[in-house]
Amino acid sequence: MPVINIDTLDFPGVEIYSKLTEAQLRMCVEADNGIFIAESPKVIRVAMGAGYEPLPMLCEKKHIEGDAADIIKLCGDIPVYTGERGLLSRLTGYTLTRGVLCAMRRPQLPTVGEICENSRRVVVLDGVVDTTNIGAVFRSAAALGIDAVLLTRTSCDPLNRRAVRVSMGSVFLVPWTWIDMPMEQLHEYGFRTAAMALVENSVSIDNPILLSEDKLAVVMGTEGDGLSADTISKADYVVRIPMSHGVDSLNVAAAAAIAFWELRVRK
Repeated sequence: MPVINIDTLDFPGVEIYSKLTEAQLRMCVEADNGIFIAESPKVIRVAMGAGYEPLPMLCEKKHIEGDAADIIKLCGDIPVYTGERGLLSRLTGYTLTRGVLCAMRRPQLPTVGEICENSRRVVVLDGVVDTTNIGAVFRSAAALGIDAVLLTRTSCDPLNRRAVRVSMGSVFLVPWTWIDMPMEQLHEYGFRTAAMALVENSVSIDNPILLSEDKLAVVMGTEGDGLSADTISKADYVVRIPMSHGVDSLNVAAAAAIAFWELRVRK
């Protein structure tokens, strides 16, 4: 493993970290599905354990023989660029969390059919754009028994650096893919759909009829407006989390955690 000390912001080889936006990372090496950045030793370990391929790493000097030592050993012959904390922060434009970044190759995503074939509980994120919410939903999905995450193309990329970090690597553990027509496609694969919305004809999330469904998709909408009227009208169930003290709704990540726990498959 070559450890390369960098002492300038235009050091050759670190362009992935200094000059490419999230969108450009997704597009580069297009034939191989693009690149994303994993941040912090714990997250990188989870990604590598899940089979993700590491590319050049960026690491503060003090972590070369510290927190990142085992990761560097696992990475084999990939270059590890290192420097002082201040230089690396100027290079990337932000302070490194736990001092380590690793570029990784994006995987080939499964199809909706492949995901649905082996799942009983899935969540659909429709237009959820906040990276923190995406990461939190994935973490709850992994912890609370959701088999997969399906996202409309108006949602944030789960492999966004911040989403990956907030998820604590859960994006590498829960299967996910993009879905174009959630309600129609899920019905084709035998799922009943439960749209989370506070409307008059909704049923409470603890209604036993929901648990009786063998295959159930929980559909959650945008942080601001929630689900569209069209999506709600196509759902088999419209489901609410009862509120108190005049609170009108919960953050999508908090609502997701409650829904996942309440609607999980009982073993």
